[in-house]
Amino acid sequence: MTVIDPDKTTWVDDAVDDATKDMPLSTRLSIADALTLSNATCGFLAVYYTTTGVLMPHLMGTDGDGGIARHSAATAVMLMLLASVFDLFDGLVARKFRSSAMGAELDNLSDLVSFGLAPAYFVLVYGIVAVDAHERVSTVAAVVVLLAVVLRLARFSCVTVRDGVFQGMPSPFGALTVVSIVLLELPFVPTLLAIVGVAWLMVSRVEYPKPRGRLAAATLLWILISMGCLTAWAFDAPGASALLQTGCALQVVTAATIPLFATARRVNTIRDNRREARAAAQG
Repeated sequence: MTVIDPDKTTWVDDAVDDATKDMPLSTRLSIADALTLSNATCGFLAVYYTTTGVLMPHLMGTDGDGGIARHSAATAVMLMLLASVFDLFDGLVARKFRSSAMGAELDNLSDLVSFGLAPAYFVLVYGIVAVDAHERVSTVAAVVVLLAVVLRLARFSCVTVRDGVFQGMPSPFGALTVVSIVLLELPFVPTLLAIVGVAWLMVSRVEYPKPRGRLAAATLLWILISMGCLTAWAFDAPGASALLQTGCALQVVTAATIPLFATARRVNTIRDNRREARAAAQG
């Protein structure tokens, strides 16, 4: 029989209470943390709608003509877009008010769900349901996307870069570009190469500007427009398919253009530094 010392129990309980009272406020969830958790929730729901609305009907033979189901696919992508909105605002709120000590870790974990798992799973399901796709090759591409996001987020946590830029394509931008490539419904090989190219850009050293000020407002406006295009496409509105294809093409073109400008700017900077060094040596 076990004998419990009431005095010892009271002492342990008091110690636990004191430790709880001494816990700093920074470890409690803040408004910014709530937005970050909303980001993760949207990513999980995107996986849910991709499974129940696209994959399962295909496997059960109830998807009509086959391919990607419009309504469910549009819902999944809109949830990823909404996750990017939460990701955009949690940083702004954290800088304006405060963030808990867990803020950075929560942000990375939520980004991994919404911008790593969700788009990678979208690519995987595309490889299963698309007529001209190859399931195993698409699985490899999905893994490449997921690992690229994992590496990109890990590097973000331990590498310091100059203020105002990201090193490598930001994971929300990369995720939406990957999804746009799939929605363009190009032939399988170009789709696969473009997806792998985006994964490479996410782990590259190409600098991307952080969405602040006017750029943040433009990003939010673009997300809202994209949501409108997806809604029209989901309900088969007149001209919605062409509108969606145009939006997806603009997303992909923007993703490909930014590295070109960044590379050109870096080359010019190197040339200017060399000229200054030569001028200093001659002087």
